[in-house]
Amino acid sequence: MIEYYVVAASTYAKDIDFLFDLIFWLVGLWFMATSGLFFWLIIRFRKREGVPAQYISGEKKDEKRWIHLPHYLVLVCDVFIIYFAVVVWYDVKQDLPPADQTVRVIGQQWAWTFEHPGPDGKLDTADDIVKVNELHIQKDTLYHYKLEARDVLHNFSVPVFRLKQDAIPGRVITGWFEATMAGEWDIQCAEICGIGHGLMGARIHIETADQHAAWMAAESPLSLAAYAPAQK
Repeated sequence: MIEYYVVAASTYAKDIDFLFDLIFWLVGLWFMATSGLFFWLIIRFRKREGVPAQYISGEKKDEKRWIHLPHYLVLVCDVFIIYFAVVVWYDVKQDLPPADQTVRVIGQQWAWTFEHPGPDGKLDTADDIVKVNELHIQKDTLYHYKLEARDVLHNFSVPVFRLKQDAIPGRVITGWFEATMAGEWDIQCAEICGIGHGLMGARIHIETADQHAAWMAAESPLSLAAYAPAQK
């Protein structure tokens, strides 16, 4: 149901949405069942004139089944949730597929810095493109991100990817994503990081191959250096 409110724009977003839906419906089912039973018992065994109250210890076999049977059914639901949670966790967090591109994401109070590879497709070379609060990526391209924090804990959150990852000072955390839809959406810091936390927003620009190539050609420092003398 999340996709009705926030678009799913990564390869694993629908898997995470499925897990949320599974938990919602299983928990919702038990909530409705127990609430219905609760109010039925209140009405069925309400105080009546001439009817004495009964004390039930729960020790008899036919009384225990009202505890054990629901307990076993809840455990079965838990097994389903745990199984699918482990599968999704492994795919998103444990299994790191080979990257087509790599970007560096740096959180600091209170902005995001993104280092993009230039036209050569490699990070940490002379044509790298550095942007503040703007992440530009190509659709249908698998990216590794190198996540860092310069000061305090931050959290790199891209809601349309269903991605949330803490940025921890002194550590470089590698994760991945692959965008499936072109467009422009929000990036957030989802970890309270100081007085400017609420203002620490950025935008992700997901572009087609032609759009991304044009953006890199226009923004690369080497391209700008070659263009500048022609203006004199």
